[in-house]
Amino acid sequence: MGVTGGISEMPQVTEGPGTADSEALATLHRVFGYDAFRGEQQAIIEHVVAGGDAVVLMPTGGGKSLCYQIPALVRPGTGVVVSPLIALMQDQVDALRALGVRAGFMNSTQDFDERRVVEAEFLAGELDLLYLAPERLRLDATLDLLSRGKISVFAIDEAHCVSQWGHDFRPDYLSLSLLGERWPDVPRIALTATATHATHQEITQRLNLPTARHFVASFDRPNIQYRIVPKADPRKQLLTFLREEHAGDAGIVYCLSRNSVERTAEFLTANGIQAVPYHAGLDAATRAAHQSRFLREDGLVVVATIAFGMGIDKPDVRFVAHLDLPKSIEGYYQETGRAGRDGLPSTAWMAYGLNDVIQQRKLIQSGEGDEAFRRRAASHLDAMLALCETAQCRRGQLLAYFGQDPDAAGCGNCDTCLTPPETWDGTIAAQKVLSTVVRLQRERGQKFGAMQIVDILLGKRTGKVIQFDHDQLSVFGIGQDLTEGEWRGVVRQLLAQGLLAVEGEYGTLVLTEASGSVLRREREVPLRKEPKKPAASRSRSAGASGGDRKAKAAAAELPDALLPAFEALRAWRAEQAREQGVPAYVIFHDATLREIVTRWPGSVRELGTVGGVGEKKLVTYGEGVLEVLASLNGSAEASGEAPAPDDSPDDHWPEPSDEPEPDDWI
Repeated sequence: MGVTGGISEMPQVTEGPGTADSEALATLHRVFGYDAFRGEQQAIIEHVVAGGDAVVLMPTGGGKSLCYQIPALVRPGTGVVVSPLIALMQDQVDALRALGVRAGFMNSTQDFDERRVVEAEFLAGELDLLYLAPERLRLDATLDLLSRGKISVFAIDEAHCVSQWGHDFRPDYLSLSLLGERWPDVPRIALTATATHATHQEITQRLNLPTARHFVASFDRPNIQYRIVPKADPRKQLLTFLREEHAGDAGIVYCLSRNSVERTAEFLTANGIQAVPYHAGLDAATRAAHQSRFLREDGLVVVATIAFGMGIDKPDVRFVAHLDLPKSIEGYYQETGRAGRDGLPSTAWMAYGLNDVIQQRKLIQSGEGDEAFRRRAASHLDAMLALCETAQCRRGQLLAYFGQDPDAAGCGNCDTCLTPPETWDGTIAAQKVLSTVVRLQRERGQKFGAMQIVDILLGKRTGKVIQFDHDQLSVFGIGQDLTEGEWRGVVRQLLAQGLLAVEGEYGTLVLTEASGSVLRREREVPLRKEPKKPAASRSRSAGASGGDRKAKAAAAELPDALLPAFEALRAWRAEQAREQGVPAYVIFHDATLREIVTRWPGSVRELGTVGGVGEKKLVTYGEGVLEVLASLNGSAEASGEAPAPDDSPDDHWPEPSDEPEPDDWI
């Protein structure tokens, strides 16, 4: 739990005295089961506890929720969390209640009586955290309710939703500046997992946080391996990737269209992989059922449009795959960040090809919005294309986009570091493509798409080539030194470099202002060499460089002798989750189970020192965990992998009269 990497901060106000730092740390241990904060989580929490406003940019899985949950538990009153994730509020509240936190929510899924109960709990001071959808804060009844209670902190989650230039804009977020106006003495904390400098500024301005202290964490997720492969037969490529590297793992596959989502889910299911679709065209009940299955079942794959994923707290998502090109690096980063929230090795895999570039260019040109909007969308796409086409470290390119300094030596855990691509001087090839476009337009007054250009260069006498007499052009057949796939790669990279453009409904190719410098031989055109076949699959823990990455990868691999105990605990956890109707990770994360079997606690006291085992979970689940270990202890001792339990008299379970009541823990 905590920030991955350090946090650089831009203080804009002086922090108040950290009088509650020991209380915050005690709460972290007592409720959440951890002994120390990471990065500068503690600095954020102390600042908010002292009454200061904060803007926090921290990657998915970095521990943002602690930054408002602990202040809500330490400060008097109820913490109000503004979240757009109505479908996930129940799961978020269930997870907090499992920790002994008094949490509730109010949204449109509840009936009148359910809302009345929550309102009464809030007014009676019986809630530590109250989750609200942003649209509820536009209702006078909600504002009146909040005015009659005691509020400890306002947390605005997914704060990037306030950005009108962003990929998840929610109009209701624009009204949230009223929180500071109406409750000037209540600290506010705005949190997001992704924001460029421009979006960061927009969050600050639109939420009216001029004196907030800013905390910007490293955007590096070293446990995620980034890979982008040339698109050939994407569904078959995806199937191979899943079978070879992620058999039985939970993951998300993103597609651009609803039709593609449906067909991909059907394809995976027909080939033995449990998969369900998720998109806005499905009815609400189906979407809710598929989301619930994903959260509660092991090894399910969700194939989705970007409508799925924000706020998903499932920690053991082992891969995120893209079968279509995302529109922006912000979107790509946030979507891939849903993998590996538990810090264990995970994969961000994408198949990318020429049609992706053409399709996205067409969408920008034909989409709604003024010229300024189209320019912004095009710049986002350009950055995404640069990430796909780079011959340098992909992680470094991601970090640089968010204004952070990459490791000059590379990350050692992306495809371009693991298998550096070859580059070549593509100037002559580029001139051939551009000359073909020029000949068609100037000599014939015609414009065509990429495939016709490639057919002309290869000297193919297709029906379309013959129909338009393109076999009579001087450029016909001058490109037989490259294969069709290589020519498609050349065209794709010329589009990515802005040396070609897409025009019109049919995606025809035209020259740009930069094309002339290539035709006049004033500019060289370096290109990535197209691989003969997709890169071979690698172990999820292979290729990491640096002690930190190696340590993370090693932590994911348990000794063979401990695997039965790990699986036994997972089976026990699944049964507990089914009985309680909650996702398995609400009971314990995989990382906690791994630590349990590695340390093999033989007593209550020892189990209580495992990360992620707070007081409530120790009382609720401790006996069950120790019983599972005891049933396996003979085989584990015989293997020499686990210590025998310590039956010292001080480690007995407390008498019932000595057990603290749940309400006493907070």
